[in-house]
Amino acid sequence: MIAPDRPRRSALFMPAINAKALAKARTLPADAIIIDLEDSVAPERKAEARAAALAAVAEGGFGGREVVIRANGLDTPWGADDLAAIARSRADAVLLPKVSRPEDVRAADIALSAAPAALQLWTMIESCGAMLRLDQIAALAPTTRLSLWVIGTNDLAKDMRAQPGADRLPLQPLLAVAVCAARAHGLAILDSVCNEFRDLDLFRAEAQQGRRFGFDGKTLIHPAQVEPCNAAYSPAPADLAWAEAVIAAFGLPENKAKGAIQVEGKMAELLHLEDAERLVAMAKRIAQLEAAAG
Repeated sequence: MIAPDRPRRSALFMPAINAKALAKARTLPADAIIIDLEDSVAPERKAEARAAALAAVAEGGFGGREVVIRANGLDTPWGADDLAAIARSRADAVLLPKVSRPEDVRAADIALSAAPAALQLWTMIESCGAMLRLDQIAALAPTTRLSLWVIGTNDLAKDMRAQPGADRLPLQPLLAVAVCAARAHGLAILDSVCNEFRDLDLFRAEAQQGRRFGFDGKTLIHPAQVEPCNAAYSPAPADLAWAEAVIAAFGLPENKAKGAIQVEGKMAELLHLEDAERLVAMAKRIAQLEAAAG
C-alpha cells in the first residue's frame, strides 16, 4: 500500500484535451490535479487526450500538487492502453473508474506492474456493486498500489435510481460506510463532486457535510470551488488552538503518565491527544504544500 500522509483537501478534475485549463491548473491552489481521460473526453479523441495528458505531466510545473491521471475503465477499448501509458509517466497516481470488485483492483495493479513503486492507484467507488464489496476492495490496500478512494455519487445515484437532493439524504448511510471501510484499511478517501458549481453556498454546505463524515477532501469540477473547499477541509483556527493546548498539556511532566486530564476546563483523553497531533501535523503539511505550490 502507498498512502502518503499529505493534504488532499481539493482534487480538481481538468479535461486532458483542454490545454488552457491545464495551464491554469498549475496556478490554482488545489492540492491535487486530476487530468481526465474519461468522462470529459469524446470517444474519437481518447488517443489525443492520452497524449496530451502525458505531455502535461512530462512538462511539469505543478509545484507541490499531486498530479493524477484518470484513465478509462479496463472494460473499455482505451483502458489497457491508458494504464500502460500512465505506468511510464511521471504522474503521482492513476485514478481508475468503475471499480466494483476486488478483481478490478488486482487487474489494474498487474497492468501497472512495470511502473515506478511510487505510482499510486486511486479508484472510483461509484456503483451499487462497489458499495456491497467495500471491505473486500479496501482489504487489498496492503498488497497493491491502492491508496485512495474517490466516491462518485453521480453514477452511484443513477445505479440506485435515487434522487439525492441538496442534503444527499439517500446517500448519507453509504457515505458513512465508505469512510469506515477506508479507515479500517488505511485508505484516504475523497468525497464526490458537487455539480452545482455556480452555487458556492450549496457547495460550501456539501463540503462541510463531507468534512463531518470524515472525508479527507473533495473532488471538484470548477476552479471556483477550490478555495472554499480548502477552507472547509483546513483546520479551523479554534480547533488548531485547542489541539496545541492539548499537546502542550499532555507534555507537562505531571501529566505524562495520565490517560485523561483537564485542558482549559474540558476533559481530554489520550485519544484526543492523538487527534490533536494529527491536526497540528496536517496544518504544518498544508502550509508546506501551499508554499511549494507557490
